[in-house]
Amino acid sequence: MSMPRSAVPRRLAAPLALAVALAFGACTSGRAAPAPAPTPTPTTGAPNTTTPPATASTPVPAVTADEPPQDWHLLDLAADGYAGISLRKAERELLAGRQPQRAVLVAVIDGGVDTSHADLRANLWTNPRETATNGSSGAADGDGDGLAGDVHGWNFIGGRDGRDVDHDTYEVTRLQVRCQARAMGGDSLTSVCPRVATEYEEARENALREQQQVVSIANALDAAMVELRAAIHDSVTTARVRALSSSNARVQQARSLYLQLAAGGITPQAIAEARKDVESRVKYGLNLNYDPRPIVGDDPANLGQRTYGNSDVMGPDAMHGTHVSGIIAGVRGNGVGLDGIAPVGTRVMMVRAVPDGDERDKDIANAIRYAVDHGAQIINMSFGKGWSPQKSAVDDAVKYADSKGVLLVHAAGNDGEDIATKPSFPTPFYVTGGHAQNWIEVGASSWKGGEKLAAEFSNWNGERVDLFAPGQDIYSTVPGGYERLSGTSMASPVVAGAAALLMSYFPELTAADVKRVLVASAARHATQRVVRPGSEDTRVPFGSLSTSGGIVNVYEAVKMVLEKKM
Repeated sequence: MSMPRSAVPRRLAAPLALAVALAFGACTSGRAAPAPAPTPTPTTGAPNTTTPPATASTPVPAVTADEPPQDWHLLDLAADGYAGISLRKAERELLAGRQPQRAVLVAVIDGGVDTSHADLRANLWTNPRETATNGSSGAADGDGDGLAGDVHGWNFIGGRDGRDVDHDTYEVTRLQVRCQARAMGGDSLTSVCPRVATEYEEARENALREQQQVVSIANALDAAMVELRAAIHDSVTTARVRALSSSNARVQQARSLYLQLAAGGITPQAIAEARKDVESRVKYGLNLNYDPRPIVGDDPANLGQRTYGNSDVMGPDAMHGTHVSGIIAGVRGNGVGLDGIAPVGTRVMMVRAVPDGDERDKDIANAIRYAVDHGAQIINMSFGKGWSPQKSAVDDAVKYADSKGVLLVHAAGNDGEDIATKPSFPTPFYVTGGHAQNWIEVGASSWKGGEKLAAEFSNWNGERVDLFAPGQDIYSTVPGGYERLSGTSMASPVVAGAAALLMSYFPELTAADVKRVLVASAARHATQRVVRPGSEDTRVPFGSLSTSGGIVNVYEAVKMVLEKKM
């Protein structure tokens, strides 16, 4: 069971509230109705015509460890036992003695970045024609782009007064508001209103039911913790609870509940986060009366409007964007935290356009244009949603990036779905026909190997997903520290980092070259039988989930370029 497609944020896999409900078998049966864009989208064909070489399919044994090394995504299957991207091997055997030949700029369109993080700040892009003081009221716009103070990027979901949008509604909620107001009468979207209403009502009913379940579990756990603390006379740990013996019925019940949750990997902290997550969905995401857009102060209907927002690229919640940025360009070789994939000299530009809720098409279009106009060679897009009412505006921005030779890397989404039937927008397919050339669609692989090689949450399609990349339990930067997170949101920056590495060492490569190399050199596991993401026990060949049938591999990519087998 999964939540309806537009009813939950899809940047991270497995929302905790859902995981808690699943642990108790409390989720409802069935899935929400498909949520196509209100605008036409092709249902056949693929944006990628790159055909991988006919190399042998390598089996990936199952891993028996309880958890992987912190840098598992950088490791090599043969040398280390983990199906990572073989970055360490490439550095040892192919890149030793070589130096990057150019500095690559990667734009991260996301929810914000911790500009003070010790493992990131040195690698943040600084606009050479702006200073921090340009952003003050009435100050000059150093680079003349109409966005004063864009030192490290720009925030398209902030206001000129310095306020920021944190929560926003889901796209289906916004569409439901328009339908109820009859604002769609006479336009091309009128026909989708019945489907919008069905999906919205189902999403809200599921969220309210889940909220009740999670609150009930949270209250029960709170009461259990009181009993356990009194019985243990020490801090409560799983080992101590398991060893606890008591004839008191309340203590026995508390012990049983705690261990049942622990068996599913659910901690009191996770319960608290789950409660926060589902309450946010009800209060903001699915609230027909909530509208944070006045904070921005733009005209949402004016798709040609470019100069709005503010210079606060951190925003109120920078966890997701900070994690993504660290995967790409965490400071290398400093002995703390992690090493980013991209080499020294790579810079990250943050373009804030993704709130807690669904991003808006206008903001995404402007974010892409901003990144291109300010010199980004690669744009990472770790976000997605089930509806795209202003897709034509995003298409125009993607066409612009494509015409400038910018590589766009997009996370396929975390619904465990076939994206040919349930797309996660934005997509490379244009409403008017045709598709972007310099676009890589990325699914997520797992460190567990064997039949669990494909991450259980990843979206997939044998023609529309280009390749997979490590996306489960990826260790990276978060505000104030480090954390493991899972999602195609993590897999996408792995590919963006690999692309930046190729562009850095081999400056003659175009975006089209890099895409071709990464897809063609992916470590092929085409015949490996895996549990198809989103299913309980359906086994399929791993090769059926993407065009390459493989996982991005830096060693093989560098080798291909060096041997001029492109």
